[in-house]
Amino acid sequence: MTSCGISIGIVGLALALLTAPAIAQDGPVKLGVLTDMSSLYADNGGQGSVVAAQMAVDDFNGQVLGRTIQIVAGDHQNKADVGATIARRWLENENVEVILDVPNSAVALAVQGITRDKKKLFIATGAATSRLTGDECSPTGIHWTYDTYALSQGTTKAMSRLGANSWFFISVDYSLGAQLEADSRKVIDAMGGKVIGAVKHPINTPDFSSFLLQAQSSKADVIALADSGGDFINAVKQAGEFGVAQRQKLVGLLVFIADIHSLGLQSAQGLMLSSAFYWDLNEDTRAWSKRFIAKTQKVPTMIHAGTYGAVMHYLKAVQSAGTLDGPTVAAAMRAMPVNDFMTRNGRIRDDGRLVRDMYLFRVKAPEQSKYKFDYYELLATIPGEEAFRPMEQGGCPFLKKS
Repeated sequence: MTSCGISIGIVGLALALLTAPAIAQDGPVKLGVLTDMSSLYADNGGQGSVVAAQMAVDDFNGQVLGRTIQIVAGDHQNKADVGATIARRWLENENVEVILDVPNSAVALAVQGITRDKKKLFIATGAATSRLTGDECSPTGIHWTYDTYALSQGTTKAMSRLGANSWFFISVDYSLGAQLEADSRKVIDAMGGKVIGAVKHPINTPDFSSFLLQAQSSKADVIALADSGGDFINAVKQAGEFGVAQRQKLVGLLVFIADIHSLGLQSAQGLMLSSAFYWDLNEDTRAWSKRFIAKTQKVPTMIHAGTYGAVMHYLKAVQSAGTLDGPTVAAAMRAMPVNDFMTRNGRIRDDGRLVRDMYLFRVKAPEQSKYKFDYYELLATIPGEEAFRPMEQGGCPFLKKS
């Protein structure tokens, strides 16, 4: 009886081992949206990114390579260790094939390191740091929406051309702020300007008074906010209370339309900003945005639009390559041009940077706004080749090996 039981157990184990790969292959293709669901970047990414990703899946008819597509979501809480733990669990235990969004540069750098080691796709639609295609680049990493270099090129150059000669930086104290400030300083130096002061603030800080007082006392022409989301909103509100804009120009280096909506045009009017997307830019952007607004009752940010486009391009590449293998799909994505409602004739370089046009906007005054979410006036279109850092200047290490 004992030997019979052992025989049955061995047969059962053998059958389980034989059928396990088949079950995995027949399961859903999982796409992970790792985002900020509950803190200062939640309006810019958050649940809106999950909705945008699902819209792309639905528009792709919900299947690829004969398998259903499933969106899974996680909240990184703006902590690199939390984001890394979720990413590892997804890739090692839950068969997630690609990670998207990640609107926090420190978390994104951690995730890119993990996906690089695991040879899985990471498409950064929410992170800003240009290091993702520089010293921390990855053969399976794609930086999709915007980056600190492109943002500084647009806004900082525009302000310099308007006569701004002296600058003071208020920067969030982690990789986003450091890279935004560093990339902007290069532009200021090249334009003949001077940075006369800088201060760092903790992420998600409620009180900017001491930082604004330092900036105000510097008498700099421009106070540059190298932060984003809730930090940017709080800084602008408190700058208004201190009367900063009466003598100095306030500039946001990473501004989302959700931030402008929270501030209101009365507080935000006149701000110049760079963006990869505006919902009211043309008929195509309006058509997609109308669908997004109907699902969320919120205006879409460039992260939301970028997440949709990234999911669609990824699925097209998977279909074309006939596989889910990370390096193979990454190569297929680089080989295909990017064309959708947000991007025209975009291309993904070998370092992973999607090169697309960027836009310079000015926030309208309340009396200029004619309908809901009518917030921006287009000042200039910046061609992608001018907006993004030349690949040879980024220092991407794997390019030197090829």
